Amino acid sequence: METPRERDSEQRGEQRALAAVYDAAIPVTVTRHGPVRSLEEAAAARGVQPGDIVKTLVVRRGDDDFWFVLVPGDRQFSWPKLRALLGTNRLSMPDAAVAQEVTGYERGTITPFGSTHAWPVVADATVAGRTVSMGGGAHGVALTVSGDDVIRVFDAQVADISD
Repeated sequence: METPRERDSEQRGEQRALAAVYDAAIPVTVTRHGPVRSLEEAAAARGVQPGDIVKTLVVRRGDDDFWFVLVPGDRQFSWPKLRALLGTNRLSMPDAAVAQEVTGYERGTITPFGSTHAWPVVADATVAGRTVSMGGGAHGVALTVSGDDVIRVFDAQVADISD
């Protein structure tokens, strides 16, 4: 069960994400839904196809060097492709506490919109040219936006980083 403090944190996360997407002046549809247990359930709740859901992952390249990685939910990002793109032999995913510390968002709610730090963004090539649904800063909140707008707003690197 969620505590009042956790609920306040979620509300602040949603407010930050929404303020950032509205400040970016891009068209957005905000969807709110209850708990989901799978990609398919999330897609149905958002009224999109599973491949239209974009996961925002946080990857660490080094000390205080994090990246947002955007990959469609029906694909997995490729560690070798991402390492080659970022010019490193070593990448890792931070634990949940560090991910929240460096983004302001709990895992499962992370989005580059309204993050407490503007980390660089890498978008899988499949994000371009389509409408995507991504996290909205709180559980059960989704932002449906143009993938091209996301790429432009964050000056994202676009590359084939998934399998």
